[in-house]
Amino acid sequence: MTGTDEQNYHIKEYHKFYTSTEPLVLKSGDSLSEFTLCYETHGILNGDSSNAILIFHALSGDSHIAKHHNDDHPGWWDVLVGPGKYIDTNTFFVICANTIGGCSGSTGPGNINPDSGRIYGSAFPDITIEDMAAAQKILIDYLGIKKLHAVIGGSMGGQLALSWGILFPDSAHRIVLLATSARLSSQALAFDIVGRNAIRHDQNFHDGEYALKGVVPKNGLAIARMIGHITYLSAEVMRDKFESSRHNPRDIDTSFEKNFSVGSYLSYQGEKFVERFDANSYITLTQALDSFDQGSTAEDIAGKLRNSGSKWLILSFSSDWLFTPEDSLKITEALILNHIPVSHHCIQSSAGHDAFLIENDSKQYGTLISNFLQPDSENNANCCNIEDTNTVLLPGRNDLSFFAQLIAPESSVLDLGSGNGELLACLKGKGATHIQGLDIDFEAISNCVKKDIPAISFDLANPLPFPDNHFDYVILSLTLQAVKNTEQILTEITRVGKQAVISIPNFAYYKLRKMFNDKGLAPVSPGILHYQWYNTPNIRFFSINDFEILCDTLNIRITKRYAFDTESAQTIDKEINSMADLAVYILGKAG
Repeated sequence: MTGTDEQNYHIKEYHKFYTSTEPLVLKSGDSLSEFTLCYETHGILNGDSSNAILIFHALSGDSHIAKHHNDDHPGWWDVLVGPGKYIDTNTFFVICANTIGGCSGSTGPGNINPDSGRIYGSAFPDITIEDMAAAQKILIDYLGIKKLHAVIGGSMGGQLALSWGILFPDSAHRIVLLATSARLSSQALAFDIVGRNAIRHDQNFHDGEYALKGVVPKNGLAIARMIGHITYLSAEVMRDKFESSRHNPRDIDTSFEKNFSVGSYLSYQGEKFVERFDANSYITLTQALDSFDQGSTAEDIAGKLRNSGSKWLILSFSSDWLFTPEDSLKITEALILNHIPVSHHCIQSSAGHDAFLIENDSKQYGTLISNFLQPDSENNANCCNIEDTNTVLLPGRNDLSFFAQLIAPESSVLDLGSGNGELLACLKGKGATHIQGLDIDFEAISNCVKKDIPAISFDLANPLPFPDNHFDYVILSLTLQAVKNTEQILTEITRVGKQAVISIPNFAYYKLRKMFNDKGLAPVSPGILHYQWYNTPNIRFFSINDFEILCDTLNIRITKRYAFDTESAQTIDKEINSMADLAVYILGKAG
């Protein structure tokens, strides 16, 4: 082990060690004749071992995920893990192990090779993300845990969690990925390559055998860390952190340039890193991260995930340019292709890649994780138990109860603008085989996740991320009047759905006409058209006739139409364009 005694002093009392004497056959065909994992646990494993959560650390992390008591050394995810926190150790048994190839207690390049009796050094075999996951599966089996409640990981840890879902598809009920990807971008690879070159060209590296020489390639490792650290921060963080003090760098004892505040900061980060990390481990882990490749397209990734029996939550961060939101969406789309339950939210953050580790945005990502791990037991199946389809219920979302009567049981359903998930929860209770919500609002996504309803944050200004005829029904509830791309949405919902169920307000409703004509005021009525001109979400004011003409223009077939006066809760059969304020349609593709 190459970590210093000082580093491990505060946490060594909580270190647990598991040594496997069975060879670990690696993806390369090489093997480790034996290996040790250093791990820590928080909480108490329950009687049937059903409350266990395995958390994977990122590149430079270790097993010390959180404090064990108030005087303990800080953990790398104290913001999330602990008694009463988002990952509540009063409820869950949390396991975190230092990965093989690391340098904080688990077998890595700085350990003794049992076959040769010498430090591995450069002879440590090439390992992959999949090898790291396989080693930890052996640990979980040793602990007697047949199926984990959840597997969680961010960054490189997210790749481990993704690998877990591929390699062991039925061994976790839930999987959470944060700020990760199915493979690195070429830009990310470039930064890692430069970092490894800095280490290898340090005069003290000695082809990886520096331990035998009694030296450490400090300069190369520090520079590699500086390069890596730049990728963890966003441009906004760099500006806010350093612009005001640009010409006032910290006065630190360093051989590196410190002419600017950002320079002294990076120098400090690099030199502190050398105190706790091993150069060969850095090379080993970054190579594993760089070689991880589950495919470049959603279709490629879907092929790897087709057997997954888990529910998934995928979180990305808007300012993360190392593991981009597009990377997360690609994994999300892959799961969708397989009809696997998945929720995804892109958190608006200025913190860059490090956002998933710090407190700034923890209220959002922590809440989503907490809701996902402990969803409400009730599924609100009785939210729309109406018998008469001529009755309109649910004030504020007057169409939802009626929608539920139009959708056949055991159907697959996509709800655009799913809100709090009331309708999808109802359809789930009625036996829908696959449900998926889309909404742009964080609270809506969070509430859906709390109801165990898969929901994806998505802007309907974009084409829908689903293949043709992927759902039996696509629902669009009182949304068409509030969007800019009307034609695109109508075309998209009839592309991805075999049928579409859509509701629209009718702005030709007679009370609106009368108010505008008699009083010369912006019209308002007590039903679904209750908005004032200054607070309305509506940007289009069309009639039932207008909508039907547009459907004809777009070659969209109207299979059925229902019309209502929501003020009096009446079905309208005559003079629909003036007497109804709400219309519900079943749409299909023209024959």
